[in-house]
Amino acid sequence: MSRLAQTHGLTDVQQEILSTVRGFVDKEIIPVATELEHRDEYPTQIVEGLKELGLFGLMIPEEYGGLGESLLTYALCVEEIARGWMSVSGIINTHFIVAYMLKQHGTREQREHFLPRMATGEVRGAFSMSEPALGSDVSAISTRGVKAGDEYALTGQKMWLTNGGSSTLVAVLCRTDEGHPEGTAPHKSMTTFLVEKEPGFGEVRPGLTIPGKIEKMGYKGVDTTEMILDGLRIPANRVLGGTTGRGFYQMMDGVEVGRVNVAARGCGVAQRAFELGVSYAQQRHTFGKPIAQHQAIQFKLAEMATKVEAAHAMMVNAARKKDSGERNDLEAGMAKYLASEYCKEVVEDAFRIHGGYGFSKEYEIERLYREAPMLLIGEGTAEIQKMIIGRRLLEEYRFQG
Repeated sequence: MSRLAQTHGLTDVQQEILSTVRGFVDKEIIPVATELEHRDEYPTQIVEGLKELGLFGLMIPEEYGGLGESLLTYALCVEEIARGWMSVSGIINTHFIVAYMLKQHGTREQREHFLPRMATGEVRGAFSMSEPALGSDVSAISTRGVKAGDEYALTGQKMWLTNGGSSTLVAVLCRTDEGHPEGTAPHKSMTTFLVEKEPGFGEVRPGLTIPGKIEKMGYKGVDTTEMILDGLRIPANRVLGGTTGRGFYQMMDGVEVGRVNVAARGCGVAQRAFELGVSYAQQRHTFGKPIAQHQAIQFKLAEMATKVEAAHAMMVNAARKKDSGERNDLEAGMAKYLASEYCKEVVEDAFRIHGGYGFSKEYEIERLYREAPMLLIGEGTAEIQKMIIGRRLLEEYRFQG
């Protein structure tokens, strides 16, 4: 393990899992990540390796064939994987949000039907909340689920599905008005549907189309897509939890897990950027000595390392709070905000240390420089996190006049 970002109080099992994942990252991911990323190629062999390690079932309870590990263990594994290639951590993130939502909110039949196959990676999850005109305003969702006998007909357009093409199960947030009179608060008339589909692009089942991959600046390899629903028929028993009107709360619960995940990704990318920067600084010579011996570079390295440590500590705290069963939206928001901002800053400093070579595709830091911005947006922008943090602080520190 590196000297930075150590986590105290881990069990022997947790340490063994992390050691195994780190070894896999060093051997199977880092050597091929930049080449695959430049080709925007899906990392099939890496994903198969993750299946063999049991990572798709890491947080799924043992009774459903998973490892039954904590969110902290998962977050630390994500940190290691993102250190190798952030896109790979995205492949498992949405899978685990869906698995977590099923575990917490699904009916017994839903859990028994999906979780054992999700634990092996046979069923792969995706998470669909955003829409083309939506942004951060979840209350403005326009995709609708209309009751039609024993089924629902889903119609609308969704955006920014990570794993949209490769997934076989999508948790989709829709508006359902039946049973909710006009004037009901928007978040009380939303429902999460469990939509099964074939992997691939085009019409993957009647009424459901995945148009193709969205071309992105970074975060390549993983497929990010739109999803078009045109009267898609879904059985009523595929309403998550069996009751309509609870979708907003279910999704927000899942997003808290996602925010811890994004914080962990930020920590992992920042760690890798620091490793690249401190290594290059000791190899590159100017004015007769390694640039690491110049005070200006040492100051950068000191700031980078401090940011890596601080982000890691906040991420661990948020994961542990969620594992305890306590409300953690404040801690998750803080961790996501700080880790993503620090990640951007650490990556940029490593880029500066590399000088002109950082602009070359031959050097790994070029890829990290394009990947880091996604973390500023994913699972809620910095502005959304600050709104959440501010509101929660006012709840905790309410003025008693």
